[in-house]
Amino acid sequence: MIRVLIADDEPLARERIRTLLEPESDIDVIGECSNGLQAVSAIDELKPDLVFLDVQMPEMSGFEVLETIATNDLPVVIFVTAFDQFALKAFEVHALDYLLKPFDRDRFQKALNRAKVQVAHERGGDLSQRLIALIKDIKPSQKYTERLVIKSSGRVFFLRVDEIDWIESSGNYLRLHVGTEDHLLRDTMNNVETKLDPEKFYRIHRSTIVNVERIKELQPWFRGDYMVILRDGTQLTLSRTYRDKLQGVL
Repeated sequence: MIRVLIADDEPLARERIRTLLEPESDIDVIGECSNGLQAVSAIDELKPDLVFLDVQMPEMSGFEVLETIATNDLPVVIFVTAFDQFALKAFEVHALDYLLKPFDRDRFQKALNRAKVQVAHERGGDLSQRLIALIKDIKPSQKYTERLVIKSSGRVFFLRVDEIDWIESSGNYLRLHVGTEDHLLRDTMNNVETKLDPEKFYRIHRSTIVNVERIKELQPWFRGDYMVILRDGTQLTLSRTYRDKLQGVL
């Protein structure tokens, strides 16, 4: 049985997909979502085999949803889109199927049959790499991440990046400092750095990223290093490697 999740902000679109899936004896529709945030939570909790994913949704786009999901948890995806020709070419290059609204039963069945093959034979590595390559091709038209997904004690919640004061490495995790609270995010410093707006967040050390708006002053320290003092009094080290670039930003 193939477990299917439908994520689309249009009720009629979700109903259309659900109706077309009803005759399929090997399909089990396990949930529906009307925006990107719901889709992230549902994928994380329900672990679907196949997702019909609308590209343009409130809160988070379909691409932002995929960027948020861990690579080894990526399901097979059929994109549902009204995107322009540039985006459609990107889908085709990476051999990922898509449904261009409005779509008919024959086109839907073709996409579904291809997805069934992917579920049966292409889970994991190859499929995930194609999804990642697609995101990279589309990404120039996307804005920087506005929310990060935090998983803690069986809960999933969304943190606006503007609320973050600074970030530090903590083993296999990143510790996000938000006011008087700390949150752990399983990710790498390099990966998170690429998601954040470089005009708002700056790396001051190999293990530290700071929200530039939270910086109060810089003080000379030892051997060319500086001390970065935040508005709440937190003191962080600015290494020589990143000093000139940060001074330019400030």
